[in-house]
Formats: sequence, structure tokens, C-alpha cells
Amino acid sequence: MLFSSTFFLVYFLPVFFTIYFLLPLWLKNYFIVFASILFYAWGAPQFVFILLGTVLFNFALAHLIVRSSGRRKRMLLIFSVIVNVCLLLFFKYANFFADNVNVLLQAMDVNAIDFMRIALPIGISFFTFHQLSFIIDVYRGVKPPMKNIVDYALYILLFPQLIAGPIIRYNEISDQIEGRNKRFNVDEVLEGFLRFAVGLAKKVLIANVLGREADRIFALPAAELDFVLSWMGAITYTFQIYFDFSGYSDMAIGLAKMMGFTFPENFNHPYIAQSITDFWRRWHISLSRWMRDYLYIPLGGNKVSDARLYFNLWVVFLISGFWHGAEWTFIAWGAYHGFFLAIERLFLLKLTSRIGIFFRIAFTFLIVVLGWVLFRAHNIQQAGSFFRKMFSFSTGGTHYFSPYLITMLLIAAFFSFIPVVGRWAGREKNTAAAGIGITLFRVATIIVFLIICISEITSSDFNPFIYFKF
Repeated sequence: MLFSSTFFLVYFLPVFFTIYFLLPLWLKNYFIVFASILFYAWGAPQFVFILLGTVLFNFALAHLIVRSSGRRKRMLLIFSVIVNVCLLLFFKYANFFADNVNVLLQAMDVNAIDFMRIALPIGISFFTFHQLSFIIDVYRGVKPPMKNIVDYALYILLFPQLIAGPIIRYNEISDQIEGRNKRFNVDEVLEGFLRFAVGLAKKVLIANVLGREADRIFALPAAELDFVLSWMGAITYTFQIYFDFSGYSDMAIGLAKMMGFTFPENFNHPYIAQSITDFWRRWHISLSRWMRDYLYIPLGGNKVSDARLYFNLWVVFLISGFWHGAEWTFIAWGAYHGFFLAIERLFLLKLTSRIGIFFRIAFTFLIVVLGWVLFRAHNIQQAGSFFRKMFSFSTGGTHYFSPYLITMLLIAAFFSFIPVVGRWAGREKNTAAAGIGITLFRVATIIVFLIICISEITSSDFNPFIYFKF
């Protein structure tokens, strides 16, 4: 079920919160779990039992881990990690591995193997990382496992973050599940609803408009591309993926706020980054922190030799790229970012420190845009065609781009590079003392955004979420 669908906005959302706020405190968590199962089953009913099975498995194993010690405890952790990772590998990467084996067999004049295509459970990358966070935190003694399986199921199934994140670590939210304020709070609800409405507007009014143009250009044959079209495709996709995913994160954070949860921020104006290192402190922050704490640091982090440090960076970003999708383009994208992170540590940061902030931002943005071409391309060959056309400086004629598209592109650039809306978009801290004027402003903004967005959604059949396939 999409947050930006008419069904969710008109039916699911009002019904859910009406019931949620009317229920007694002791039933609220149970109701969230029930509603989250319905939310997931709406889009992927055939996979809901796999999801629930992993919840039962990891909950039981976590309690075995805390009652064990020494080698047995470590073996239980390894067993849990293997099972979770193997499920991810099977459902997400079996087709990729089989296809590449067949390519090798055909290259050796051997008949290809027939195999059954494996369907991908929605959000498997995200809920697998949540399960691993839980098991590893329990093993490390950071947090004990929850005694009530419903509370643990809430952590995994909580519908705002179930399908596309943010990736919330177990130790960050376990206390909120059992001890948050579950009573109706007007200021918190309005603050959360405004954050949701702003995210919805980013998704529907900006990302969808740019996404249609990006899809059109990336669907063109290589012979029809030229300098203008290739750059327009790269730039529209660059802003589409940011407003699409950050819009989803805003909606997830807002919905969670309405229930009394506080999610960590997932984006911090990544396109004003002054280096690729800085970019990854600002882009998909929850994934970057997860990779740092559960992969990079266990590999040795910075406390290793220079050669091992660069190897660790490459491993982390190759895995990060592969986590995004079962395609060589994603692996290349991960290697691309890993390469720039490594050379920044070697010499590039010192070199770029001699130029002004504007040029550092422009240079970093160029690197990021070229990386998004790899990320979006259907295959390595198409990415190569785009790169050649982007630097060919040849045009194939006059191109027409609608004024509406250009307007949305300029708005996207403005809000990406001029971070001026963070405070009014629902991130201010002192909301308990909000006056009647601020309250009325929030209500009016929510109503206007919802009306415009629902009108746009009902009049268009283009409404994907990029990160749902991950």
C-alpha cells in the first residue's frame, strides 16, 4: 500500500488514527501490529507469512541467546545471521545469480538452466536489516529482548517504516515501544501530520513530475540521446530520487510522530555536501549508520592499516550497492562511491580544501549526478551511452520541455540547495507551547497540501516509490 495512494489517504489513514486514539492505552500496540499486517498484506499477501515467520524465529532465538553464554551464544548469533541473510539472498538475488550463471554457460556453448523466477517480497531489505539489528544488539548486551512478542512484532512491522525505512535500530526504539506517551497530544499529532503532508507534497508534486521525464529519457534508444537529453535525464532523476525518498522518510517520520514515536532523521540536505564523505553523512543516514555500526566497525573500522581501511570502505560500499538491487549497475554504483571515499582519504579532501565552498559543492554534486546515472540505468551499456552523450556536447535538434516541468525542476533545485524550510516543515522542537496562530497555520497547510496532492494523484497514473523495490 502506497502512502501516496488514494486508498491510504482517504480510507486507511483516517480509520487507523480514529480507532488508535479511541482505544485504551493497553490495546494501542496490539492495534498497530494488526493494522501493520493488513498494510503489508494489502500489497503482498503471499509474503506476509514469511514476514511473520521471521518475526517468530528471531524473537525465539534472541531469548535463547540471552540464556546462553560462550561458544553456544556465539553460534546462535551466527545461525541467526546466516538464516536472515540467506533469506535475503534467496528472494532478492536468486534470479540475478541464475541469470549470470546462464550467461556463463551460454558463453561456453552449454545449454542454459531453466529455473523458476523468484518473486521479491516488498521491503525485504529493510525488515531484514531491522531483524539483524535486533539480534546483534541483544547479543552485544546493548538491549535485552522484549518479553512480549507483540512489542517485538511492532518494532519489525510498524507500517510507517516497514516497506522503505528509515532503518531504525532496535536500541533506538525499544524504550519508545513500551514507554512512549500513548495519549492523544494535539501538538504532536499536528506536527506529525504536517511533516507527513510536506513529505507527500515532495513526493507527488515534485518527484512524480520529474520522474515522468526521467523515465521518458531513460527509455529512449541510445541513438536518440544527445547532450541536452542525457543531462536532463540525469538531473531530473537526481532530484526525483531525493524528493521521492526523502518525501517517503518525511511521511514515515510524521506518521510515527502521530503515534508518539520519534524516528531519527534520514536526510540532511545531501546536495549541499562538500565531499562524498559529507554526502554519505547526509544521504540515507539510517543506512549509513547501520553499515558503519554493524559492518564497517566489526571489520576493523579506522583502527587498521591504511590498506585494510581502504579495503573495508570498498567492501562496505560494494555491499551497500548490492543491497540496493540485484543488478551490476548497483554494484558499480557502490564501487564508484567507494572509490571516491578512498581517494578523498588519500588526497582529494586536501586538494579540494583549497577551493571555495561553492566549487566543492558543485564538484561533489557532479560526482553524485554521474553516480545516479549508474544507479538508474537499466544496464552498464546504457550507463556508458549516457556518459558518452553527456560529454559529447552534441545536440540532435531543438528540445521542448514543458513550463511545468521546468518550474518543478527549479523548485527542486531551490529546496535542495537552499535549506530554509526545515523549521516550518514540522521539525521545530518547542511545539508544546505552540500558539493558536501556529496551530491554525499547520492545519491550513495540511488541508491545502492534502487537497492538491489527492487531486494530483487521482488525475495521474504515475505514482511509484523508487525504494519500494529495495
